Amino acid sequence: MLTLLSFAALAFLPSANALVRKENVGRLPALGWNSWNAFGCDVDSTKIMTAANEMVKLGLKDLGYEYVNIDDCWSVKDTRNLTTKRIIPDTSKFPGGISGVADQVHDLGLKIGIYSSAGETTCAGHPASLGYEQVDAEAFAEWGIDYLKYDNCGVPSNWTDQYTACVPDGSGNFPNGTCPDLSNPAPAGYDWAQSKTFTRYTMMRDALLAQDRTILYSLCDWGQADVNTWGNETGNSWRMSGDIQANWPHVAEIANENSFRMNYVGFWGHPDPDMLEVGNGNLTSEENRAHFALWAVMKSPLIIGTALDNITDANLAVLKNQYLIDFHQDPVVGRSAHPYKWGYNPDWTFDPVHPAEYWSGPSSTLEGTLVLMLNSEDSTSTRIASWNEIPELKGHDAYQVIDAWSGEDLGCVKEAYSTSLASHDVAVLVVKGAC
Repeated sequence: MLTLLSFAALAFLPSANALVRKENVGRLPALGWNSWNAFGCDVDSTKIMTAANEMVKLGLKDLGYEYVNIDDCWSVKDTRNLTTKRIIPDTSKFPGGISGVADQVHDLGLKIGIYSSAGETTCAGHPASLGYEQVDAEAFAEWGIDYLKYDNCGVPSNWTDQYTACVPDGSGNFPNGTCPDLSNPAPAGYDWAQSKTFTRYTMMRDALLAQDRTILYSLCDWGQADVNTWGNETGNSWRMSGDIQANWPHVAEIANENSFRMNYVGFWGHPDPDMLEVGNGNLTSEENRAHFALWAVMKSPLIIGTALDNITDANLAVLKNQYLIDFHQDPVVGRSAHPYKWGYNPDWTFDPVHPAEYWSGPSSTLEGTLVLMLNSEDSTSTRIASWNEIPELKGHDAYQVIDAWSGEDLGCVKEAYSTSLASHDVAVLVVKGAC
């Protein structure tokens, strides 16, 4: 069993360039809810307050879920205020303005988020913030905003990068069309902090930092411009992929991509594989569990994207899993779980259909090691966690084990734990002291 001293040794201090914020904002990955995956452009104050009230009623707030985020389509299209130059909230959707709904969210002890883009328009064609960073940051702060999701749509030609850089999938294609042009790749050693994408995102960072209010900064540049190398100095989280969709192939594809980004995870910085689709689309109960568990062990932001007033008990139980949330929100250990074996494939295989299946990571809150096993196949299959293969557990033959889904104490398990998993399901274990 790891000692407190060894846990302290694993605690990641912020890198020299990390975006360290007041009151620990952004130190741990965010927990919350966002309107887009549930409602798209059909967003209004009623839906936002329904989600906020449900977060309290369902016990999500008590577990640390705190951000209630308004996504695209909250503003009037095609114009700004002629005098102040501010984006104009759509009063047909938000009769009390954004500040009105912010006050109501704050009264519940929660925080509120807003959306814009590092371009001239948002993805839905509403006014965005390129060239208006200071004006918009001042407005967001005045309205009581606590979180900004900053997208990558509406970029004019004079602000596009000289080079392209993206991560291909196993067949050489680029997921979700996020990098369609490879005709001009960056030369070896190119410093992406010289890119226009970096400049667009740092301009808003600087505008936010100039405000008296601390606003968590969530970059959404879809993994472009090698954001993993500069995201930590620019925002508190950064999207490392294209947009997620509510089906298993997309979930698996993004999990595969992010599995190669775990060395970028630490206090104040988190690669973001996009919002949760638990409860949406055609995901099975097993796929919902695997999706949430993978995002949690990767210490990704956990931003719920389903209508909370219609959520099933089973999906709510997934989102409320105490063991996974405790691992995710560990105040002492900053690193995520890491793959220790790919399983279906040889180690370090980039496969969008079969991501790494065996993960482990230390936890001070769980007082042990969290172990995850995924069945990425399309049929039921057995997975075996052998203690002598897990980096945190080498040295003993038997350990006390808890099943993180059921909470059952499995007692002293010798040498390995074997389980039969349905297609796309996961087992999650809390492995405590040697026995």
